[in-house]
Amino acid sequence: MRALVVAVLIPLMLFAAGCGQPSGPKFQLTDVTGAPFGKALALTDHTGKARTLDDFKSKVVVIFFGFTQCPDVCPTTLAEMAKVVKELGADGERVQVLFVTVDPERDTPELLRQYVTAFNPTFLGLHGDAAATARATKEFKIFVQKQPTKNGGYSVDHSAGTFVVDPQGRLRLFGQHGVAASALVADIRTLLKPVT
Repeated sequence: MRALVVAVLIPLMLFAAGCGQPSGPKFQLTDVTGAPFGKALALTDHTGKARTLDDFKSKVVVIFFGFTQCPDVCPTTLAEMAKVVKELGADGERVQVLFVTVDPERDTPELLRQYVTAFNPTFLGLHGDAAATARATKEFKIFVQKQPTKNGGYSVDHSAGTFVVDPQGRLRLFGQHGVAASALVADIRTLLKPVT
């Protein structure tokens, strides 16, 4: 029930965050320009390099939180992002996809590397210790909760959505799970246009 409440509330908060913004480009995803969250990310990528959003300025950054043992939402989203990058053609080189694990206990750097690069060799898997992961999920308002499984293991319930940061490093868009690749392609192209 709590996951359902969160799934309903997060899009409403994100929509409200985007209300009252000055007129600008029209997007197909939810415009969250000026939202008071999603401003910072400090984790380590699957190659061992410390990363922040500043590392990717001049690129559109697409951020998705998940875990490698996710049975459906995570691989579906990464497959869609691989399609988006391919459809962007040369502009795809100006896009950085970041997959942030919400399961740092099991998602080792090597496992993240194998997982994300299977979708696209340019994708980066980000991880941190429990405290760094908690800071990242709090900053992006991601719901995360472990759920025990019958075999004595666990799965992880988490918010499913895609955050898009513009080339100036500002959070601009949120896409709910299942958003069409065509909408992402169109909105990313808009964000890649020179600022006038």
